[in-house]
Amino acid sequence: MAIELVKENIECEQLLGENFSDTVVKGEYVIPDTHPDVGEILSLNVKPCITNTEVMQDKVFVEGQIEYTILYLAREEESTGVYSTNYTGKFSNYVEIPGAEHRMLSDSGCYIEHMECGIVNERKIAVEGIIKLKSEVYKNYEFEVIKDVTGSQDVQMLKNPATVDKIVGTVSGDLIAKSHMQIPMENPQIGTILKCDVKVNKKDVKIMEGRALIDANAIITLLYRGKDTKDIVYVEDNVPISKEVSLDGVNPTMDNYTEFKVDAIEYDIKEDDLGENRIVDIEALVKSNTKVMYKEEIDIIEDAYSPSVLMKMDRKDYELNVMHGHSTNQSIVKSSIELEDRPRASKIIMCCGEVCITDKKLVEDKIIVDGVLNTEVLYRTFDEEKYVHTVNEELPFSCTVEIPGCKIDMQCIAKACLENIDASIEANTIAIKAVVEVYGRVNYVTHKEFLVDMAPVEGELPKKKASMTIYVVQHGDTLWKIAKKYYTTIDDLVKLNSMESPEIIKVGDKLIIPGRSII
Repeated sequence: MAIELVKENIECEQLLGENFSDTVVKGEYVIPDTHPDVGEILSLNVKPCITNTEVMQDKVFVEGQIEYTILYLAREEESTGVYSTNYTGKFSNYVEIPGAEHRMLSDSGCYIEHMECGIVNERKIAVEGIIKLKSEVYKNYEFEVIKDVTGSQDVQMLKNPATVDKIVGTVSGDLIAKSHMQIPMENPQIGTILKCDVKVNKKDVKIMEGRALIDANAIITLLYRGKDTKDIVYVEDNVPISKEVSLDGVNPTMDNYTEFKVDAIEYDIKEDDLGENRIVDIEALVKSNTKVMYKEEIDIIEDAYSPSVLMKMDRKDYELNVMHGHSTNQSIVKSSIELEDRPRASKIIMCCGEVCITDKKLVEDKIIVDGVLNTEVLYRTFDEEKYVHTVNEELPFSCTVEIPGCKIDMQCIAKACLENIDASIEANTIAIKAVVEVYGRVNYVTHKEFLVDMAPVEGELPKKKASMTIYVVQHGDTLWKIAKKYYTTIDDLVKLNSMESPEIIKVGDKLIIPGRSII
């Protein structure tokens, strides 16, 4: 008997594990010759980014770069003024993940756990802190299973539907955010750019036929010191960005997860019609990375046999990663920063923040995520000498991401980002209101046995001794089990016993099973 096996290739991605590692960074940096001596550190803005990851045996090696932007007060001829200086540093460390192997897939991130800046002397500053690294390692494997048998009408197959998570692919996109900022006449013209930053919010990704539509909003911020004045001005522009990227095989029924990263920022100061520096052209490159996945329903052959030939079945047990669900939720963070013995605030100049997740846990039907919003507020004081001041505060938050049906023994991944933040003066406090967006995904591992090979073998079937057999249905019996045991077919049993509902048989029912007689 010649049979042909139709096989299905199944690719799976399974979370092997995740872990954290604290990396201490420190360094001393010299103030540029073009800048005056340091009088007081106002703020330290730190941007860490990962430049390279390598999965090794039982660990992940992570390399990265840090960009420091430091604002400080310096003595001038008549008073004090604000200056800015930029530095870069590097970091590297290992994240231990047992079972990790070379060439496995990984996803790594980093955030600032703590960072402080001090004055060594009037021409040198010292930066020291901790960067927390997080790595996730994924085991990617594939195997073939039999989905059908052709070439013979004789082979009986028991098929059951199964759901398998499949990843269609990953696609990257480059989104360009352009802003043409014009400084209004009520503000001084630009003297020096102190800080330029870009954040991404309002992310929306739609999967269409053969492509993904990526939309987001870029918040472009600029902090500058006015020309021939010590005034500090903050301006902001919201720029919608979008991109259409092609990816074969995708359609609107599929899910996706997209990450955004600001890769590079450039700005150019230009003169307006009056010859004043009131125009700034800013361009930022935002990189997106979209992973598209879906649940495929496939008919898996649970069992097979032939009524006329002995068959050898080869089954294997595989671990399957199942994405139970994913969702996004927003948490509103409100708090007040008591100024106490610090200078009173007359005007908020700028407010910014970074979020990090400190803990996550799975409970019934949801993920509970705890985190910290690190807030920094630059404000104008009533003191003409020390006319600006900065306060920093760590604001805890908690957010619940609903994932119906999830259990405490499943795996979860959570990521958080800051959507927006505002600050206002209330008496001798600064009120903070922020919106944090939290993404959660729940997976679990299940075992499933698949038929991977089958072939006829030499030998004779047991000879049927009786013309027909009267069989009494036992506990746990199905028509399939009975037909296979007696080397007949379900169709023959149904016809011979005139069964109206073959899927329902009861314990104690009597069935006629064909034997040597030809029915």
